[in-house]
Amino acid sequence: MKHVLFLVAATACLAPAIGPPIALAMGLVLALTLGNPFQERTGKLVKPLLQTSVVLLGFGMDLPAVLTVGAHGVVLAAATIGLTLALAVVLGRMLRVDRTASALIGSGTAICGGSAIAAVGGVLEAKSGPMTVALGTVFVLNAVALFVFPPLGHMLHLTQEQFGTWAGVAIHDVSSVVAAGDAYGPKALEIATAVKLSRTLWIVPVSLLAGYFHRRHLARTTPGASSQRAAATIPWFIALFLLASLARTFAPSVAAAAPSLVTLAKTGLTVVLFLIGAGMSLPMLRQTGWRPLAQGLVLWLFISTLSLGLIIATT
Repeated sequence: MKHVLFLVAATACLAPAIGPPIALAMGLVLALTLGNPFQERTGKLVKPLLQTSVVLLGFGMDLPAVLTVGAHGVVLAAATIGLTLALAVVLGRMLRVDRTASALIGSGTAICGGSAIAAVGGVLEAKSGPMTVALGTVFVLNAVALFVFPPLGHMLHLTQEQFGTWAGVAIHDVSSVVAAGDAYGPKALEIATAVKLSRTLWIVPVSLLAGYFHRRHLARTTPGASSQRAAATIPWFIALFLLASLARTFAPSVAAAAPSLVTLAKTGLTVVLFLIGAGMSLPMLRQTGWRPLAQGLVLWLFISTLSLGLIIATT
């Protein structure tokens, strides 16, 4: 029976009436009540479906606008990422959070959620425990952000440009950033996606820096430890997103097909949110515990408040 209900709910996400927040809520309810009967299969679908949907979004975006947003946000990105990572170290020690889990939570909050956690986790040689804790923490807060940010934006009378920038900085994962931007307006969607994707590029230097400090830590604490450097995960889908945006900008035939491709992308992202919700479980919540959640919450409030203040002050 639960197999049928799951498939019906997943199919319903293809309907235009089902938006990302509803899809996420449906996935959460099913996962926490009946469980996900296709846990292993759906878990493997999330990443490629998300990346494909983001690439398709590129067909609806003007490349010069994407590059302009990314260039203007360099200082904001550097400031918020650096300060968030520094605060993560302090909070991790204060709350006695596992060292690796703390670094992963900080990276996920500062840059782009699960993608950053996967990349930094690779160079830190993180085991499944810290990875699960970090992903669970970021996932819970990411889900909350999807529901909270659009109403807050309206309460604060943010323009679409301001909200798009704020969402791109302060919401963890690309999927929820896109969903929140779409809920706020078309311009907010464009800017939020551009800001988040340009921010994702910071995965590479942060991963390399994390690997450097990890090797130093091993050298001090584990005599004879290998100094081999783990490779940082490079988000190649960003390059494809830029190519799609380039094609849309300079090829009239592609521009004509752009609305249909963007609609397909939004449908894909709605399904992604459903699958992410369906990936939650009570054991994951129990394993996460209150200390990592407290660290993640403080970091999230910090980066949200700091970025919002800077955005309002400079626009």
